[in-house]
Amino acid sequence: MNESTKPDSARWTDPDDDYVEWTEEMFREAAAYKGGKLVRPATGTLKSALGRPRLDNPKRQVTLRLDPDVIERFRATGKGWQSRINAELRKALGI
Repeated sequence: MNESTKPDSARWTDPDDDYVEWTEEMFREAAAYKGGKLVRPATGTLKSALGRPRLDNPKRQVTLRLDPDVIERFRATGKGWQSRINAELRKALGI
Protein backbone atom coordinates (compact mmCIF):
# COMPACT_ATOMS: atom_id res chain seq x y z
CA MET A 1 0.00 0.00 0.00
CA ASN A 2 1.46 3.36 -0.90
CA GLU A 3 1.00 6.63 0.98
CA SER A 4 -1.90 7.86 -1.18
CA THR A 5 -3.95 4.72 -0.64
CA LYS A 6 -6.11 4.67 2.47
CA PRO A 7 -7.11 1.40 4.05
CA ASP A 8 -10.74 0.39 3.71
CA SER A 9 -12.36 1.55 6.94
CA ALA A 10 -15.69 -0.20 6.32
CA ARG A 11 -16.01 -3.27 8.48
CA TRP A 12 -16.96 -6.52 6.83
CA THR A 13 -20.32 -7.80 7.93
CA ASP A 14 -21.05 -11.50 7.96
CA PRO A 15 -24.29 -12.11 6.02
CA ASP A 16 -25.06 -15.00 8.35
CA ASP A 17 -25.55 -12.49 11.18
CA ASP A 18 -29.00 -11.77 9.73
CA TYR A 19 -29.80 -15.47 9.39
CA VAL A 20 -33.34 -16.39 10.39
CA GLU A 21 -33.83 -19.85 11.81
CA TRP A 22 -36.85 -21.53 10.24
CA THR A 23 -39.56 -22.85 12.55
CA GLU A 24 -41.70 -25.94 11.96
CA GLU A 25 -44.62 -23.65 11.12
CA MET A 26 -42.54 -21.91 8.43
CA PHE A 27 -41.70 -25.25 6.84
CA ARG A 28 -45.38 -26.33 6.93
CA GLU A 29 -46.52 -23.12 5.19
CA ALA A 30 -43.70 -22.96 2.61
CA ALA A 31 -44.06 -24.06 -1.02
CA ALA A 32 -42.62 -27.50 -1.74
CA TYR A 33 -40.76 -28.33 -4.96
CA LYS A 34 -39.52 -31.67 -6.27
CA GLY A 35 -37.08 -31.57 -9.16
CA GLY A 36 -37.99 -27.96 -9.93
CA LYS A 37 -41.71 -28.78 -10.09
CA LEU A 38 -44.14 -27.23 -7.60
CA VAL A 39 -45.65 -30.03 -5.53
CA ARG A 40 -47.41 -27.96 -2.87
CA PRO A 41 -48.05 -24.19 -3.06
CA ALA A 42 -47.31 -22.00 -0.07
CA THR A 43 -50.19 -21.68 2.38
CA GLY A 44 -48.82 -18.93 4.58
CA THR A 45 -46.80 -15.77 4.48
CA LEU A 46 -43.52 -14.77 6.03
CA LYS A 47 -44.57 -11.14 6.45
CA SER A 48 -44.17 -9.82 9.92
CA ALA A 49 -46.94 -8.08 11.82
CA LEU A 50 -44.79 -5.01 12.38
CA GLY A 51 -45.91 -1.55 11.45
CA ARG A 52 -49.22 0.22 11.63
CA PRO A 53 -52.41 -1.81 11.56
CA ARG A 54 -54.37 -1.49 8.34
CA LEU A 55 -57.25 0.99 8.42
CA ASP A 56 -60.78 -0.05 7.44
CA ASN A 57 -61.13 3.09 5.33
CA PRO A 58 -57.65 4.39 4.43
CA LYS A 59 -57.20 7.79 2.83
CA ARG A 60 -56.23 7.90 -0.83
CA GLN A 61 -53.61 10.14 -2.36
CA VAL A 62 -54.79 12.46 -5.12
CA THR A 63 -53.37 15.39 -7.04
CA LEU A 64 -55.36 18.54 -6.49
CA ARG A 65 -54.67 22.02 -7.82
CA LEU A 66 -55.50 24.81 -5.38
CA ASP A 67 -54.94 28.55 -5.54
CA PRO A 68 -51.63 29.60 -3.95
CA ASP A 69 -53.34 31.86 -1.40
CA VAL A 70 -55.54 28.96 -0.23
CA ILE A 71 -52.51 26.75 0.29
CA GLU A 72 -50.59 29.53 2.06
CA ARG A 73 -53.51 30.22 4.40
CA PHE A 74 -53.82 26.56 5.40
CA ARG A 75 -50.05 26.08 5.73
CA ALA A 76 -49.91 29.10 8.01
CA THR A 77 -52.12 27.21 10.47
CA GLY A 78 -49.23 24.81 11.14
CA LYS A 79 -48.75 21.08 11.14
CA GLY A 80 -51.78 19.10 10.02
CA TRP A 81 -52.89 21.66 7.43
CA GLN A 82 -53.72 18.95 4.88
CA SER A 83 -56.04 17.24 7.35
CA ARG A 84 -57.74 20.58 7.98
CA ILE A 85 -58.34 20.98 4.24
CA ASN A 86 -59.96 17.54 4.29
CA ALA A 87 -62.13 18.56 7.26
CA GLU A 88 -63.24 21.75 5.51
CA LEU A 89 -64.13 19.83 2.34
CA ARG A 90 -66.19 17.36 4.41
CA LYS A 91 -67.95 20.23 6.14
CA ALA A 92 -68.73 21.93 2.82
CA LEU A 93 -70.14 18.64 1.45
CA GLY A 94 -72.15 17.95 4.61
CA ILE A 95 -70.42 14.63 5.34
